[in-house]
Amino acid sequence: MGLTATARAIPGTLRQEIVIDGQHRLITDEPVRLGGDASGPAPHELLPAALAGCIGTTLAQYARTKGWDLAGVTVDVDYDHKATPRRFDVSIRIGAALDDEQRERLEKVARSCPVRRALEGQFEFVEEIEPHAALGGRVVVTPGGRS
Repeated sequence: MGLTATARAIPGTLRQEIVIDGQHRLITDEPVRLGGDASGPAPHELLPAALAGCIGTTLAQYARTKGWDLAGVTVDVDYDHKATPRRFDVSIRIGAALDDEQRERLEKVARSCPVRRALEGQFEFVEEIEPHAALGGRVVVTPGGRS
């Protein structure tokens, strides 16, 4: 596999310290109404954030290769996590004036961001539950058998 995210519980809280590929750290938490401290985004809030960031980055990279000054890009993603199927409403604002050809091309580029492609695809989950010696033999869920 290519990317690993590891979540470790912060004792006494609902917070999780997440380490991505051993390099980047972030903290998730739950809202107060669910027993958290609201000290970070809830895990499901990272999904629309990842999509918004991916679209924005993909557009910026494409514009750079074309030598286009977009004069700023803002991507809003409204994620309805209660709908079935789940729904993302994406709004992209470009600061520069675009002709029809540029706008159409950027729409296509936005739809090609890797996070969107992953969300549109199928997923397979492989999970095991096994004792983890470092946690005193308690049972933990480890995707793909990793601990």
